[in-house]
Amino acid sequence: MSPELDFAIQTARLAGETAMRYFKSGVGFDRKSDDSPVTIADREVEEFIRQRIKKSYPDDGVVGEEYGSQASGSDRIWVIDPIDGTKSFVYRVPLFGVLIGLQVFGKPVLGVADFPGVQETYWAQTGEGAFRNGAPIQVSEQGLSNGLLVSGSFQSLARRGRLDGFAKLVQSAYVSRTWGDAYGHCMVADGRAVAMVDPVVNLWDTCALYPIVKEAGGRFTNFRGEDGHTFGEAVSASPAVFEEVMAAYTE
Repeated sequence: MSPELDFAIQTARLAGETAMRYFKSGVGFDRKSDDSPVTIADREVEEFIRQRIKKSYPDDGVVGEEYGSQASGSDRIWVIDPIDGTKSFVYRVPLFGVLIGLQVFGKPVLGVADFPGVQETYWAQTGEGAFRNGAPIQVSEQGLSNGLLVSGSFQSLARRGRLDGFAKLVQSAYVSRTWGDAYGHCMVADGRAVAMVDPVVNLWDTCALYPIVKEAGGRFTNFRGEDGHTFGEAVSASPAVFEEVMAAYTE
């Protein structure tokens, strides 16, 4: 494990402890210009992570959901989502996470997703495999007919014209659920779900997840099957179902 990955795991877990204090007590929220919610916990957690990066890696750049980009001229950029799944967070659903990724020359080389509400931490580094709480993980070999399909919200799918394709997949899947946000992608990496369709994402949503899914043997693409994490949409899938998922959106 590299020093950077160890740093990211420890930082995400500490940040998760801060998030849990607010989660347990409950918090109000404001609505941002895109109507997404933001809480005092989002801001405090991001500030905490930024301070730790500044102390340990002062020459690196940082991009975060709440405080934007801190330019450094570096080819190494830390990408932060302090609370992925803020809507889950404010309604006391424990499937929210702290995401920390590191890009080098624009490519994610490591990612950590800590879910303090369910005491699960996922991580991966290029070429070293993917893990949950220290145990290796890999994607499922099941087909859709025996698998779990997960997604973002129906509203997001409808707004982006992705609901009809999802409806086709639901007909083929054994089970479907809207366990969205980062947790859905990590379920694919962990072999519990076979695919996750996510019609609206940002860089801070995907940078940490891309290496986790890829190192677990999965595909991380847009709805056209193009590999990458910067398309504004994301599909995670096992190789066993990937072509079927893509076909639902192209046929």
